[in-house]
Amino acid sequence: MINFLEVSETNEMIEKEHLDVRTITLGISLLDCIDSDLETLKGKIYAKIYEAAKDLVSTGEKIAHEYGIPIINKRISVTPMALVGGAACRTEEDFASLAETLDKVAEEVGVNFIGGYSALVSKGMTPAEELLIRSIPLALSRTERVCSSVNVGSTRTGINMDAVKLLGEVVKETAECTRERDSLGCAKLVVFCNAPDDNPFMAGAFHGVTESDKVINVGVSGPGVVKTALEKVRGENFEVLCETIKRTAFKVTRVGQLVAQEASKLLNVPFGIVDLSLAPTPAIGDSVADILCEMGLEYAGAPGTTAALAVLNDQVKKGGVMASSFVGGLSGAFIPVSEDQGMIDAVAAGALTLEKLEAMTCVCSVGLDMIAIPGDTKATTISGILADEMAIGMVNQKTTAVRVIPVIGKGVGDTVEFGGLLGHAPIMPVNPFSCDAFINRGGRIPAPIHSFKN
Repeated sequence: MINFLEVSETNEMIEKEHLDVRTITLGISLLDCIDSDLETLKGKIYAKIYEAAKDLVSTGEKIAHEYGIPIINKRISVTPMALVGGAACRTEEDFASLAETLDKVAEEVGVNFIGGYSALVSKGMTPAEELLIRSIPLALSRTERVCSSVNVGSTRTGINMDAVKLLGEVVKETAECTRERDSLGCAKLVVFCNAPDDNPFMAGAFHGVTESDKVINVGVSGPGVVKTALEKVRGENFEVLCETIKRTAFKVTRVGQLVAQEASKLLNVPFGIVDLSLAPTPAIGDSVADILCEMGLEYAGAPGTTAALAVLNDQVKKGGVMASSFVGGLSGAFIPVSEDQGMIDAVAAGALTLEKLEAMTCVCSVGLDMIAIPGDTKATTISGILADEMAIGMVNQKTTAVRVIPVIGKGVGDTVEFGGLLGHAPIMPVNPFSCDAFINRGGRIPAPIHSFKN
């Protein structure tokens, strides 16, 4: 049992070390809303989401007040809209109107993001899925809260290179459609390999078809807590280092478990998972890169960075699993450049490059995240970046993802300001050599041999 005394132990973590519950995410199935008439479909979607989520924000605020635990975001994830809208949508405009419906109900119930404008196309695309993907620039340019994701590969099916090629073009078009906001639409679009069904974190959250009708998933974050704990064991060996991270992750996860169970009870919605992810913010002292430096690196990106990140990620998961039987989502360490001041400092110092970040994604939670690149980067080059990251996920049987932002009108040496949780980022250089002929082959990269486990 989790009790208030256990949470009281973490008061200093909350007050001084940036411990927070990053999000309570309510997953909602929209499969029972499917209709061949577009207007009827939109009405059903609005009604179901509103009824399920009308008390989500007030419930989160009640729990935060009662236990003194900051709950930063309240969010919604829904069934991938390519599945929901397939029977009714005939044009890109039709799908974009579904995104506007999601945006409207998200504003009405007060959540900051709604995820699930998504398609799962790791082996192939239906006409509806391709139509949704092509509609993403339109949808994200017309909405404020809608987040989009596309799963283009998996260990069991390989990589859909037709989708990878298309998404390079879609990322570029999304950047153009939102250029007046420094291409912000791309910050709400993520491309996955091995996407989990129960991810509470945006922009990649969607409500998987294996989930129940409604579910509560909670994402906890505490980079500052881990860094502070490691300050007390400077110079100690790796056994002590690992044990310290693991114990700290255990305490953080227990906080998330408590919040999840309380939210589940108050909303009368089943509890799904706690996602223990060290997700940084631009705030000083809330940085994954600072943890790596505390482990002994001058900057994130220095030799040893990938090994340090591997240690951090593994121990976070081990501590989380001991604290809750239902740890899931993306649990581990995020390395988004624009949202982590330590990462930004490392880029500015020349310690961190796109290639080093790619190496780090072999062992971290997700992948290349919130990276600003020159606005004139070719669509095929973006597809090549996507393909590399998808291959890492496929071969290593892990979730990987890419959220790159080609900022139209800006180049290397410039900085872009996204604001709020999304932070700011230096424009990072991209390898200038062409991969056009490779990307234009089309088809599917087959699954690796170890995918044939039954």
